[in-house]
Amino acid sequence: MLASIIFILITAGAFYFAGKKFMKIRRNILLGKEEVLIQDSSQRIKNTFLIAFGQKKMFKRFIPAIFHFFIYAAFLLTQIELIEIFIDGIFGQHRFFYNYLGGFYTFIISIIEILSVLAFVATLIFLIRRNLLKIPRFHKPEMNGWPKLDGNIILYLEILLLIFVFTMNGTDEVLHQRGLSHAHGAQGIGSFNFAISDFMGPFLFGGIESETTLHLLERVGWWGHILVVFAFLNYLPISKHLHIILAFPNTYWAKLSSRGQMANMPEIMNEVKSMMDPNAAFDDTAMSEEIPEFGAKDIFDLSWRDILGAYTCTECGRCTSVCPANITGKKLSPRKIMMDIRDRVEEVGLNLDTGKIEFISPTKKEEGATLSSSNYEDGKNLFDYIQKEELHACTTCNACVEACPVMINPLEPILKLRRYEILTESAGPSDWVPMFTSIENTGSVWAIPDARDKWTELLKED
Repeated sequence: MLASIIFILITAGAFYFAGKKFMKIRRNILLGKEEVLIQDSSQRIKNTFLIAFGQKKMFKRFIPAIFHFFIYAAFLLTQIELIEIFIDGIFGQHRFFYNYLGGFYTFIISIIEILSVLAFVATLIFLIRRNLLKIPRFHKPEMNGWPKLDGNIILYLEILLLIFVFTMNGTDEVLHQRGLSHAHGAQGIGSFNFAISDFMGPFLFGGIESETTLHLLERVGWWGHILVVFAFLNYLPISKHLHIILAFPNTYWAKLSSRGQMANMPEIMNEVKSMMDPNAAFDDTAMSEEIPEFGAKDIFDLSWRDILGAYTCTECGRCTSVCPANITGKKLSPRKIMMDIRDRVEEVGLNLDTGKIEFISPTKKEEGATLSSSNYEDGKNLFDYIQKEELHACTTCNACVEACPVMINPLEPILKLRRYEILTESAGPSDWVPMFTSIENTGSVWAIPDARDKWTELLKED
């Protein structure tokens, strides 16, 4: 009874603290602006099933995809055994499904064990790839410090989890063979016949004569398993492995229009219309008296979908590894852009949590005002994280968008930041100015004295 109470308290605490962290992430994502999206539920469900659940885009790089699949499949199926641990923890009935499912139960646990062994091998290979083989995309400047440590921590936790799983199953197998297991429905001397534990258990633990020691090791494996799960649950919100959860909504809400299609800015579109058609200047949709800000300079100007993408980023570096600008030695790294957005969002979120009035904008600091996202200002913005040189290097080729396994779109925030620099700040690289001037004067990027449509006159003459 005492063990059940302790388990329930620990479980409640783990979910409570994790829940608070996840709610803050939701709050942070919603700091972004609303965005009108194409409503095509069938296509969105299809993308979610094939890409997020089915890992379709991962298999563009087959070998790492196979090893990732081992870990992914083991993670999914292990939840079955996790349900049993919850039942055991609350009601004290170890291996609750054993007596009801019979041979099918043995089959399920055997599959989990085989996948767990494969996941163990994959985890070791990933550690070797990151730390010994030094795959270039894992050793870019933005991966120094916490990102590198974060990538290793989750692999260490995976190994620890698997050790606890096989300690629990192996000792339980030895106890069952001796007729000492406290498994629900287990009677007499027998064997669980699990694919790995059936021979690994006796091999590792068969020499232990003490029943007390075996039961203690079984409980160590049991408690170790669930405590690592709880630790992982609370670690997720500060880790790149948050994509385990957010990959599904991010894929569902991903852009459905053509990758080459860029979103128009209504303010610019209306201005162009008024230039082409003077009567349009008197329409209801004409320009407002207030001069708008174009593009984005901070997270509040991005859409919530951009911020969701930043939190979903797996930091795998596939986007950066195919970026032509990065390949040719320029500073742009699409992965870094998404990591910078997430860092900025986290900074703003932490400041909002303090409630300090020092973060209220001077223009909105009314008597009795409380800090909120609508009046927040700390004197910083995304340009304190992202250098303009990075933005200028982007060729808008969409290679990063195509490469992302969870359909993140780094190009959208890049374009929004660049639009702010060019249109709102009237800044930009000096070698771009002749191009802008030529477009404004002749409608062409080339400074040609002839009108852009002069060639059509030649057609008329023919």
